[in-house]
Amino acid sequence: MAVNLDKEAYYRRIKRLYSNWKKGEDEFGRVDAIVVSVGVDEEIVYAKSTAIQTWLFGYELTDTIMVFCDTKIIFLASKKKVDFLKQVAVTKGNENANGVPPITLLTREKNESNKANFDKMIEAIRGSREGKTVGVFSKDKFPGEYMKSWNDTITAEGLEKVDISAVVAYTMAVKEDGELGLMKKAAAITSEVYSKFFKERVMEIVDADEKVRHSKLAESVEKAIEEKKYLGGADPSTVEMCYPPIIQSGGNYNLKFSVVSDKNHMHFGAITCAMGIRYKSYCSNLVRTLMVDPPQEMQDNYNFLLQVEEELLKQLKHGVKISDAYSTVLEYVKKEKADLVAKLTKNLGFAMGIEFREGSLVLNAKNQYKLKKGMVLSISLGFSDLVNKDGKKDEQKKYALFIGDTVQINEEEAATILTPVKKKIKNVGIFLKNDDEEDDEEEGDDAEELLGKGARSAALLADRTRNEMTAEEKRRAHQKELANHLNEEARRRLTEQKGEQQIQKARKSNVSYKNVSQMPREKDIRDMKIFIDKKYETVVMPVFGIATPFHIATIKNISMSVEGDYTYLRINFYVPGSYLGRQEGNIFPNPDATFVKEITYRASNLKAPGDTSVPSTNLQNAFRIIKEVQKRYKTREAEEKEKEGIVKQDSLVINLNRSNPKLKDLYIRPNIAQKRMQGSLEAHTNGFRFTSVRGDKVDILYNNIKHAIFQPCDGEMIIVLHFHLKNAIMFGKRRHTDVQFYTEVGEITTDLGKHQHMHDRDDLYAEQMEREMRHKLKSAFKNFIEKVETLTKEELEFEVPFRDLGFQGAPYRSTCLLQPTSSSLVNVTEWPPFVVTLDEVELVHFERVQFHLKNFDVVIVYKDYNKKVTMINAVPVNSLDPIKEWLNSCDIKYTEGVQSLNWTKIMKTIVDDPEGFFEQGGWSFLDPESEGSGAEEDSESEMEDETFNPSADEEEEEEEDSDEDYDSETEDSDYSASVGSEEESGKDWDELEEEARKADRESHYEDEDTSSKKRKVRSVAPPSKKKRRS
Repeated sequence: MAVNLDKEAYYRRIKRLYSNWKKGEDEFGRVDAIVVSVGVDEEIVYAKSTAIQTWLFGYELTDTIMVFCDTKIIFLASKKKVDFLKQVAVTKGNENANGVPPITLLTREKNESNKANFDKMIEAIRGSREGKTVGVFSKDKFPGEYMKSWNDTITAEGLEKVDISAVVAYTMAVKEDGELGLMKKAAAITSEVYSKFFKERVMEIVDADEKVRHSKLAESVEKAIEEKKYLGGADPSTVEMCYPPIIQSGGNYNLKFSVVSDKNHMHFGAITCAMGIRYKSYCSNLVRTLMVDPPQEMQDNYNFLLQVEEELLKQLKHGVKISDAYSTVLEYVKKEKADLVAKLTKNLGFAMGIEFREGSLVLNAKNQYKLKKGMVLSISLGFSDLVNKDGKKDEQKKYALFIGDTVQINEEEAATILTPVKKKIKNVGIFLKNDDEEDDEEEGDDAEELLGKGARSAALLADRTRNEMTAEEKRRAHQKELANHLNEEARRRLTEQKGEQQIQKARKSNVSYKNVSQMPREKDIRDMKIFIDKKYETVVMPVFGIATPFHIATIKNISMSVEGDYTYLRINFYVPGSYLGRQEGNIFPNPDATFVKEITYRASNLKAPGDTSVPSTNLQNAFRIIKEVQKRYKTREAEEKEKEGIVKQDSLVINLNRSNPKLKDLYIRPNIAQKRMQGSLEAHTNGFRFTSVRGDKVDILYNNIKHAIFQPCDGEMIIVLHFHLKNAIMFGKRRHTDVQFYTEVGEITTDLGKHQHMHDRDDLYAEQMEREMRHKLKSAFKNFIEKVETLTKEELEFEVPFRDLGFQGAPYRSTCLLQPTSSSLVNVTEWPPFVVTLDEVELVHFERVQFHLKNFDVVIVYKDYNKKVTMINAVPVNSLDPIKEWLNSCDIKYTEGVQSLNWTKIMKTIVDDPEGFFEQGGWSFLDPESEGSGAEEDSESEMEDETFNPSADEEEEEEEDSDEDYDSETEDSDYSASVGSEEESGKDWDELEEEARKADRESHYEDEDTSSKKRKVRSVAPPSKKKRRS
């Protein structure tokens, strides 16, 4: 069985089991050994025996007997399962195995009675403590001769059986962080399926007045979990239903999870729905009641049920006895609405985990167990047999209300809900009727039938527009809240940062010689010639007859020219006020000193009598050597600058185990050397190591990974694992914050000269092979990711981009598909990669949003205002609404405008005077509805930035990327040069706008004549200059 077993989890959990057994509480105190026997029964979904196997090993092991004795553990299983269990049986060199009893593995004989193996296990039981009683799970009864013969052996030996289901359940009930992560994921998937599928389907049924049976609707929910779009990125093979969905309506209600959906048609009244989804063996549960046209009394009872749930959540805390929590809730119901006590469900929920319902941890009046932090419960409360006084038909007279959630127990706070599906009246009520319709209905019961589908649809549509608001209105309302919060949060953040002045780095002061004794005593210096001291990287020049040293760092550039009989060497130096480039450290330590700007030397090209060489030889040699030393110095400085600010990483702890997760034949980007080379990526204790074929090593630690992104090969030519790092790492003499490992999955190039034929066997075979290869690669990468997540106990989680939410854009030179993940916006298939962390984003602004343009630009402003904004150009306008919807769902404020703004100047203005910026309304100046100072600032920025320049756009982007600040003179000249007759076209536009306004005033346009006005404005206005960009 080539399956890995999580050894660390096994050791932790077996220690916990033995620890509780040794404490001897409840039934644990009565047993001398524990026996867990699992047979084969397809009909059994939940059993304590299989649950403890899943808990310990991560898998169910059929036809396996486990005997836990005081000093040893015995497993009897088939050969394949024994091979699998050897991973934990061999404890040599594993510290975590300390304190765990040794394991003995017995191989089951298929065709024999297994008497010898049974005798060995009975002998072990007899030798454990007193050897008289065994702990078993009495409810688990598996069929088959193998299980029968084992049970007969225990009975024949006269061993007393004690049911330990409850105490083992209590041991497993407290979940580890990894288990909690799986249950949260299961709860999230359940919420998605309910919200995006079930609720929407019920709305459609009510809208179209369809007749749908409960059982059919339940089946459609089960099919929905096979579709990826409802699973939040989870693999459908890891998802299953905990139980068939239970949908009830029309007066027939049974508020239990053991019932099934009947074949009656859904009635448009109170519709209860219970569904639970299991993810990687861990369960979740959700119950909601949808109400169509609920009368006021039904609404009041439902609101009271929500209050009862709130009261229950407050009681569910660490250390609280389950019966006490139940009693407090019951007292609350008695006090507030005593008539509903008899209608309340007999229990309020149960513990949940690998098993859906833990029978020994039910929330009722008798349960004496205490709740513990880390437990996960399914709480479910309801009122049944309620009477609807307004009901005229049988199915309308009785109704029930039922709600439930998956919750996690905390230390001191109220329990946390893991299924945050909204459940207020406005979220679950579907209101169809108005007052006139109610009056009509009183005249006769047949009035509803006369209304027909059209009236019902119209009523539902009216309800949606009246009560639920359109998607755009919802977005606007939410954005308004975000805008207020954004300004307050930004003001607070900048106030805290006040006083922390940015330290400007002074230019490095290089001293040639610390004292005179270090000066070289060379003949050239005595002869007043130029001498280059390579050791100290210094040029010694004669100045007014004195040998004067200048460090190579002070020399800006040198040039040599020959004019007639003389050679001239001109040396320019760095001085304050000269252009020093955009690099850091332009500030001189002592700018008020006197500086030499340039020196020119002249030497004859003619050889004088008695001279050994031509005088100009010294200048020529000096020119060559200065260039060499300068190059060497600049290379070293560049390397030091790359290393600057590099955070020292911990050392990689190598795991010598051969079963480490490993991927072979991967390429790394960026390349380690000039040529790309393959290598393998291996996961160790605290990080990854990539080893190339020639032996280069790149280490990436788990705690330095900000985003781990897995880009599948669906629709792509490569499959990628991308790591966006918190702190840069050095390799290949450069610093990198983005490292990715990929392999190609198809032909990157296509032979256009080859004759194509749809039935060409070679082509069909090649396509089939490529499909198989894609599938194999995807499986290998997924397997690697799952192993790594298990190894890191879910601390490192790989994000998968949501391709359905992706949109085209050009963050760099070329257009690519940008895809959101759960915490970022990425493109990792093109190089350089694009990764934006959503938590770092302050707001997003859309530029050039106009009805006649095909594209617009996206500007991402970060919470760190000193960080340069990110521009995404050429986004298709049909992506605007989906992007808005996505940003809104991520609680990110967005704005839009028709202008292209000068963001460098805007951000500098904000950083220079943050208080003044927020006093004038802060970011509200970007909103199209804003007026006053914001609008003026907007227009001012437009004037400064002049008109958007389509032709020079890419070049300007490059300049912005390399240059942090703007130089006003160069900016103006660049703009005017590239645009040409910019001023003239601007005047034409203003004149035409003025003409349009005059025409409007003269013809006395009124508001109601909007359509003709639009036509006229469009005919008068010329195409926008910005349109040329598309």
